Order: sequence, then structure tokens, then C-alpha cells
Amino acid sequence: MSRWLSWFRKQRRPAIPDRPKLHVGCGRERLEGWVNIDIEPLPAVDVVADASSELDFTGCEAVYAEHFLEHLRLDRAVSFLRQAYKALESGGLVRLSTPNLDWVWQTHYNAQAFPEVKQEMAIQVNLAFRGWEHQFLWNREFLGEVLEACGFVDVTWCRYRESQHEVFRGVERHPTSDDTEEQPHVLIVEARKGEEQPERLEALRWRIEKGFLQHMSAV
Repeated sequence: MSRWLSWFRKQRRPAIPDRPKLHVGCGRERLEGWVNIDIEPLPAVDVVADASSELDFTGCEAVYAEHFLEHLRLDRAVSFLRQAYKALESGGLVRLSTPNLDWVWQTHYNAQAFPEVKQEMAIQVNLAFRGWEHQFLWNREFLGEVLEACGFVDVTWCRYRESQHEVFRGVERHPTSDDTEEQPHVLIVEARKGEEQPERLEALRWRIEKGFLQHMSAV
């Protein structure tokens, strides 16, 4: 760690309340009443940290990350969820939003289209995967499995700015689009900290390594 970054962290780190709420990957979107965390020292940031490896908090009420998960390499996304799990108090809550792979596929690609149309579709599909520094796109089934393997329970799919938990109501800042509840363009999910699942987590990590990462260039 550079001396400058170490100094910056000391200067910017706020007084942490009891049962803090963590807003991870905040970028320029500050949430008042939350500890706003990002890897970049932007004006909205309270704490500079790489949340996939060093979320140095305990006893947190909630962890929220909007359009953050898709920017992490798959194994680092799992590491972030484990960091969130460890930071939360017993029964603490997590809420995530991330682009919906199923929506991208259904709306951006049609194998029966005319060749000229398919050319543009090829660009748009790859843009969804690789644009904006995206690393991985999620569907409900896989995201739900990863959350549960990381020790979360009561996985619940939510609508934009809606929640059964007051702490998460109205938190989204990214613009939304008109889509259906059955096939939203963004997945929004909540879950609660449950019991550790070491065997399930180890199986997931093995599956990710053998089925995905070993076929990717080192990043």
C-alpha cells in the first residue's frame, strides 16, 4: 500500500456507528447514513478499500452493492460475498443489483434474424458482456446458488427500490427501464446471513476454477 493511500484512508475514514450499513462500490453515488466504500478515492467515498479482499468491518446491519458484482471476476465476486458475510452481524442483510443475463439474451439476440441484423446483435451482446468493464453477467439461478453457498439464506428477488426491509427501500440510484417483473433487465436480490456452508462453498469454488477460470486469460 502506498503512503499516500494509507494517509488518505486515515483522513477519510468516518466514525463508524454501531451496526454500520455498508454501501459497496459506491462510485460517485453517496448514500447518507451509510459507510460509502469504493476502490477509488472519489468525492463520495468514506472508505477506500477493495471489497473483494478487505472489507474490514464487523457487526454490520446491512451490505448494499448496486451494479458492482458484474465488474468483478467470478472468483472475486465470490470473495466479495464472503467478505460481506463476515462483516454482517448474525442475521444481517445483503442487497445486490446486477444486469440480468436472461434479459440480455432474450432482448439482444435472435438466431433467426436476417444476417445484417445479426451483425448488430453480435456487437450488442458482446457489449453487454464486455462493455463498461463488465467481467461476468449473472442469471437468477446461478446468483442464488452462489449466495447460498456463501452462507446466505432467505434469498428474495425484489423490484426496483422496493423491499420488505426498511433499510433497503429506495436505495437504488442507477436509472431503470420499463420491463416486466417476470424478466427484469436488472436482477435485484436480498438475502440474510445464515449458517456457514463450507462444503457447498468449496464445491462452488472448484466448479468455478475448473469450469471457468482455467479457460480464461490471467487478469
